[in-house]
Amino acid sequence: MKKENPYLKLVHYVLPEEIESSFDLIDVEMSGDELHLFLEEKNEYPEGYDSGSLLPNGFYEASCIQDFPLRDHRVKLYVKRRRWKEKSSGKSVSKDWELVAQGTRHSKEFAAFLKGLLGEIPDYGPLS
Repeated sequence: MKKENPYLKLVHYVLPEEIESSFDLIDVEMSGDELHLFLEEKNEYPEGYDSGSLLPNGFYEASCIQDFPLRDHRVKLYVKRRRWKEKSSGKSVSKDWELVAQGTRHSKEFAAFLKGLLGEIPDYGPLS
């Protein structure tokens, strides 16, 4: 029996479930007190489409999402979503994701935690 990679196992517990299951972790960087995790959407077609109807068309610009801190480090997730082009119409197609809490740049879980703890979601300033 093949043992699961412990680093991949750790990622399962660190990242929000929706992100961990649908995105690949491609890089990790530290910058001061911030941990930057770079993710790319897995190569899986949007619902209702198959490989015969779509052509790969790169990625959208990465979105920055604030997540739970780890070991006194702010965590920012840089998520790159895939896009495809319909062969028949040339229309751009992508999966519909709701990765952040409405009106914020926080993961849904982190925003719910902050709201429950503080009664509001604080603004951390620019997330660049």
